[in-house]
Amino acid sequence: MTQAPSSDVAFTAAVKAIQERRGSRRGYAKLEERGGFRTGISPELVAFLGQVDTAYLATASAAGRPYAQHRGGPKGFIRVLDAETLGFADFAGNRQYITSGNLAENDQAFLFLIDYAHQRRVKIWGRARIVEDDPALIAQLMPENYSARAEQVLLFKIEAWDINCPQHIPQKLDATDVAEIITPLNEEIERLRAENAELRRALRHSREASLQDET
Repeated sequence: MTQAPSSDVAFTAAVKAIQERRGSRRGYAKLEERGGFRTGISPELVAFLGQVDTAYLATASAAGRPYAQHRGGPKGFIRVLDAETLGFADFAGNRQYITSGNLAENDQAFLFLIDYAHQRRVKIWGRARIVEDDPALIAQLMPENYSARAEQVLLFKIEAWDINCPQHIPQKLDATDVAEIITPLNEEIERLRAENAELRRALRHSREASLQDET
């Protein structure tokens, strides 16, 4: 039996029908001939995750009601645990537990990761589960020196992932990254201002001394 391409996780029969009607099916059929989306965790994905400080996690209830939740932390807070599994510490929040409830009855999940600075985004499909009462795993995934309380852990088993087209991604820079660039520039400006003021004082004193000599 021929294995379905990994891109079928997104390209359902209904999706393929629309692709056919709108003229994009041939290109995606070639992708499917090569196996579809990527499935293994590559060095490229590892490097990307190392720069990610924000993520959107989508889940759905058993009835199919969707829900998307923001998750964030220091860069690299999403860790690679093995060849197909990602994990991150789930910090205490508003205690609605919608994601936890959805995953308890429907483990299908989706991660949307975006790097605004470099205009890149990655889509990851898979299965997720919540792990409670595992202090060792929480300690393993807790970012160092981060002032938050990890309540539990989310483990995400990758089924397929794809790099999205960068079109229309607005380029935005992280405030911390901007500060790292601007701070030394501001310090240099202040140094030059002080140097300029000192030169002006020296020039003024020189002129005053010259006038006194003339009188």
